[in-house]
Amino acid sequence: MKSFNKKRFSSNEAAGAIIAFHKQPQGVSGSTDNGVYFEITIYSDACIRLQYRRQEPPAAAFSYAVAGQPQQHTIWQLRETATHYIISTALLQLHLQKEALRCTFYNAVGTLLNADDPAFGVSWIGNEATVYKTLQPEERFIGLGEKTGNLDRRGSAYTHWNTDYFAYPEHADPLYVSIPFYIGVHQGTQYGIFVDKSQRSVFNFGASNHRFAYFAVQDDEVDYYFLHDNDVAGILRAYSQLTGTLPLPPLWALGFQQCRYSYYPDTEVLTLAQTFRDKQIPADVLYCDIHYMDAYKVFTWHQQYFPQPKKMIAALRKQGFHLTLILDPGIKTEEGYEPYESGLQEDVFIKYPDQSNYSASVWPGVCYFPDFTKPDTRRWWGKRVGNLVQQGLDSFWNDMNEPASWGQCTPDLLEFDYEGEGATHKQARNIYGMQMARATYEGAVQHLKGKRPFVLTRAGFAGIQRYAAVWTGDNVSNDGHLLLGVRLLNSLGLSGVGFCGVDIGGFCGDASPVLFSRWISIGAFSPFFRCHSMINSRDSEPWSFGEEAEEIARNYIALRYRLLPYLYSLFYEATQSGLPPMRSLAITHTHDERIYQGDFQHQFMFGNSLLICPCDSHQRFTKVYLPQGSDWYSLHSDDYYTGGQEMIVEAPAERLPIFVKAGGMLLLQSVVQYTAQKPEDTLEIHVYDSEQNSDDEMLYYEDDGETYQYQKNDECLIWKIKWNTASKTLSVQEKFVGNYTSKFTKARVYVHSRQQNITEVIHINRKKYTLLSGDYCFVPPVSNFDPFIHNNSNGNKIAVRYAEFSLKE
Repeated sequence: MKSFNKKRFSSNEAAGAIIAFHKQPQGVSGSTDNGVYFEITIYSDACIRLQYRRQEPPAAAFSYAVAGQPQQHTIWQLRETATHYIISTALLQLHLQKEALRCTFYNAVGTLLNADDPAFGVSWIGNEATVYKTLQPEERFIGLGEKTGNLDRRGSAYTHWNTDYFAYPEHADPLYVSIPFYIGVHQGTQYGIFVDKSQRSVFNFGASNHRFAYFAVQDDEVDYYFLHDNDVAGILRAYSQLTGTLPLPPLWALGFQQCRYSYYPDTEVLTLAQTFRDKQIPADVLYCDIHYMDAYKVFTWHQQYFPQPKKMIAALRKQGFHLTLILDPGIKTEEGYEPYESGLQEDVFIKYPDQSNYSASVWPGVCYFPDFTKPDTRRWWGKRVGNLVQQGLDSFWNDMNEPASWGQCTPDLLEFDYEGEGATHKQARNIYGMQMARATYEGAVQHLKGKRPFVLTRAGFAGIQRYAAVWTGDNVSNDGHLLLGVRLLNSLGLSGVGFCGVDIGGFCGDASPVLFSRWISIGAFSPFFRCHSMINSRDSEPWSFGEEAEEIARNYIALRYRLLPYLYSLFYEATQSGLPPMRSLAITHTHDERIYQGDFQHQFMFGNSLLICPCDSHQRFTKVYLPQGSDWYSLHSDDYYTGGQEMIVEAPAERLPIFVKAGGMLLLQSVVQYTAQKPEDTLEIHVYDSEQNSDDEMLYYEDDGETYQYQKNDECLIWKIKWNTASKTLSVQEKFVGNYTSKFTKARVYVHSRQQNITEVIHINRKKYTLLSGDYCFVPPVSNFDPFIHNNSNGNKIAVRYAEFSLKE
């Protein structure tokens, strides 16, 4: 038998036994007999950081992803046994084995959460570091950002390496965004692991083996955070304390957005805007793709297509539209082109090791690429964003920022500034798009003088939510991508990215009318709501698919605008807790095994009250699961259903299956054509009574929708609205009110309940209000196309009782 010569290959090398151990103010440190140095830092009750390296610890390196600092007030304890060091916080226990450096994590009552593989633990093969974790019985894995596949990632493996992937297939990996954070779920417990390494990494959740899960990084150092709380929402809160939450976007960014590659010349853009207004289809944002530029050169305008851009932007603004421009990173190497000339002068470009500027070909031709890991470069870029702001723009779209170039193989020897520390492409690639978004965002904030910008990005890394919304790139017009998009957005929401969306209708290919109808009805409940299609494909505006599809689109876009008080409140909540507006059922019903089944894994909560049940476009009936723990109402009919059951429901193109949680509440306004248009003066509060005794509540948030006055001068209002199911009373508590005056002067409370004997139940400001009988319609019928109107004498209306009161009482 031929034996291996160990000198000819690198074998797996484990960390070894602990030989030195020291207590530090915020944790412990030590070393092993195999020359491994480790440091463990207590960040909070819910979060512990673990670092391993095979050289003397250098000075603490910065992180692009981590924005939080260890909480100095965290109480923790250290004790020693014959075999272990044990670190404890209020939520976590870490058992550190002495004989062989291994970590085992328990919750506060001693339930096992996660354990290193007993033989391998932290190991190295050459310069690749790997952490092997024992697979727990029935363990599931969720999150990991923009990844295809099932909600439960058990049995799959994924790579983090930001990639421009045109028309990607349904199981493509990797894609544009890398977020090395996942949540493990088993036996009634849950934990999170965030690996703060930007180099290429692999996460294997039991693929091609039955022994362990692992994550491997192409670097000599391991740096990861272990998180635990009593539920997934708590883990997301802890992760957001680490990597930051999204800034509150302007209200108009939550409206409908229309894009195409490309709308030009300026007359086409203006005609597009007028058509939305003529057809009374609400919309707030239009886009210009690369054809607005002179020869595709960023920060320029095509003189023939857009001779007076400032005038066009002003005309759009009068109609209530914001214009978004695409910004690509490639700077054409052309004499006389200002960004090229100033970029050379200010030394902002990525370099080879011999300090010559790196070039590659992309849309404008041969280009240099700004090094966004250099602070001076970000300021240089932000100044040019400011020039666009002076023309009336407040919305920017960062594309091709993986970075992408023809050939798709950027050399690894390229050198980046990396905040003065220096790095190669191996370390800088995955954060490049994030830092471009940062430069765009910071430049816009600086020059908008108190107005909030909107920034959209294709590429990113953990923490991207601090600077930009994310869309899922060049998807395809088919049913597979319709449902894949839902999974991608749910996974991004599980990974800290609450502001995200897909190209509705598909970017590549031609959607059918029924596919578009289904897609836009689902898209109305995604945080970022945009239609987008590529050049040489059919038009994808809401009126492009025939009268029936147009009416369906109008109905669901209008419903989105009516739900803006609810949605804007969800975004405010996201800025505080990291909880996404679009919530996988793995957040709310983590340990219900049916939510992971293929039939139901696409269902999600829109906030705390709405259950959205996506399905293929060709299905007129679909199977839904109403999660246990609460009962449910049909949004369309008010029919009441017991939770914990599977059902077959009608799902025609014009009526997406939507349910409201019993005990939940919805906030609505009248339809407006754009968010700056003042709605009618009545705020609608829809209360869905539960037959289980509970004291349900929701947050209502309101401010001016466009400035930072809510931060600077407390110009906002926050209500805590409570519904007590036992006493049938509603209370509105003003949690905080500054100088802001609500856009609403009245509130109308609708009570949805099976109890018909409720007549006087609303107690607000110590007053009693009598319920009046009326009817209500969330989604109007689609003319004669909607068969629902033939089975309901009131069309799509439901019988409901209501009471009205003044907000000035």
